[in-house]
Parts: sequence; structure tokens; C-alpha cells
Amino acid sequence: MLITRRDIGRIALGAGAAAGLMAAKPNSNFGGVQIGAITYSFRSLPGSADQILKYCLDCGISGIELMSNAAESYAGAPAGQRGPGGGRAQLTPEQKAAQQKAAEELKGWRLSVSMDKYKAFRKMYEGAGVKIYAFKLPPTLAMSDQEYEYIWNVGQTLGANHITMELPTEDRLLQRVADYAAKRKLRIAFHTHGQGGSSGFDKVLAASKYTALNFDVGHYYGVNGESPLPLVEKYHDRIASLHLKDRKGPKSAAANSGPRAGGPNMPWGQGETPLKEILQSMKKRKYKFPASIEYEYDTPKESDVLAEMKKCVEYCRKALA
Repeated sequence: MLITRRDIGRIALGAGAAAGLMAAKPNSNFGGVQIGAITYSFRSLPGSADQILKYCLDCGISGIELMSNAAESYAGAPAGQRGPGGGRAQLTPEQKAAQQKAAEELKGWRLSVSMDKYKAFRKMYEGAGVKIYAFKLPPTLAMSDQEYEYIWNVGQTLGANHITMELPTEDRLLQRVADYAAKRKLRIAFHTHGQGGSSGFDKVLAASKYTALNFDVGHYYGVNGESPLPLVEKYHDRIASLHLKDRKGPKSAAANSGPRAGGPNMPWGQGETPLKEILQSMKKRKYKFPASIEYEYDTPKESDVLAEMKKCVEYCRKALA
């Protein structure tokens, strides 16, 4: 079979088109609003750096709040860093000793690891079109100053403009992380469950101009039964990022208490959280902070996590059209 020059040209054009498709980058910025995801959303799936990147690309997600596990594993963190046991079961003395040993090994590794692997991680993600805008490795009171330095170094190396953690319940921890964020000039943003409201938010935001909110609008509505939109608009200049989820209000909840109490998580559009109104406000007011999908409702039997994540992305796209 003879191949003519015209055939060669066609083959070359086809190969170029295929390469173009392979190089296509995701874009989940809709109407000027950056929609992303916290990688916790993929927690039930295998979680290597490559796999999480593939999930983002499959779902068309171009920005993330990165949990530390995938990044540290990629950088070579020692296995078993979470220690033995789990849940609320009482640990045996042997388990406690093993847990302590694993924690010490992880600390030693963190204080000696080069940032080169994190530079490579960032290059891989940004090369594929996925920006890491937040990094979650919560600082604690028990950590040394050197461990704080490690957390902020990793976040900065990955390109994040804020570190995230749960809203502190101890004043000493609040002030310590606030002071360190100010020292590094890289914000610490507090993730909220049902806590907060104006008084709670005012307290943490007063600790430093480098404190911010990682405001979970679904948690807020689910626990309080009140629209979070007024708070989004009030604190917009101190919000580093939002978490999006759809929940029903507390009247739908079983009798319980605690920060995770409240109405159930629902497939988007079936709950009561005013997600569409919040997204439209972000678009209208040109807020620049990203909104992260946090997938927490039960996966339907006939579906899977990635299919449901795609539905959440599409919900946002339509809400911002």
C-alpha cells in the first residue's frame, strides 16, 4: 500500500488534533467566579497525586483546595503517618506507642524534606490547568515553630494564597496561627461548620489582618437554618474561599448536637441551601475568592463520585450562566 504526501499530511493533521485534545485544559471559571473543589471530595477513591489530578480533569475542575495527604505522599512522606487504630476506640499501649513513633517519624521527615517535590507537584498540576489556591494541613498547639514554617513553606511552594484549618476553639491556638500568618504574610483561613455568625467571625478576624474565612455555606444553613448570603456579602473582603454543599435545615435533623448537627446533606438542588443565590451574588458583585465543591451527600447506588461531582460542577455553571 502506497502512502502519498497528501496521506502523510492528513495523518499529521489528525495527530495534531489528537494532541490538542489531550492537552485541553479544564476551565471551571464561570461568569468570573472560580469554581473549584476540596480534594476531600475524592476521599472514597484512590488518592495519589496523579489520580486526584485525573479526577479534576475528568470533572472539568480548574482549581482546588488541596488536602495534605496527596501532596505529602507525593513528596515521600513515611508510610503509616496517621498511626494505627481509628475511630473512637480506646488505643492499647502498644498502639499508642506506634502512633507516637509514626508522628515523630513524620515530624522528622517534614523538617528535613526539600521543597523540590512540591515544586514538581505544582508544575504538574498547573501544567494540566489546575491551580492550587488553598492548602489544608492544620497547625496545632503541639506543633513546633519549625512545623509551622513547613506548613507555610509547602503552601507557598504549591502556589496557594491561603492555608486552611478548622475554626479554632482555643484562644491560644487562634492567636498563634494568626501571628504566624502575619509573619509570613500568607493568610490562614478558618473552615466553619455551624459556628460563627457575626460575633464568632468578628473574633477570629480581629486576631490579625492575615486571618480569613473558609466559609462553609452548607454547614451554616444546615445547622442554623438561616441564609448565609448576608454573611457572605458582609465579610466578602475577609473570605479566602467558600465551601459549597446543599443541605436541609435543622428542622429536618434528628435530635443531636455538636458542630456537625443539622439537616442532612442532599444532592444539589434537592436541599434548601441558597447556593444559586450565593453564586449569583458572587458574580454580580465580582467577588474574586473561589468557591469549592465539598462532596458530602451519599452517592446514589446507580451513580459514582465522579458522576456526582460533574453534576455539582454543572449546577454551578448553570447558576452562573
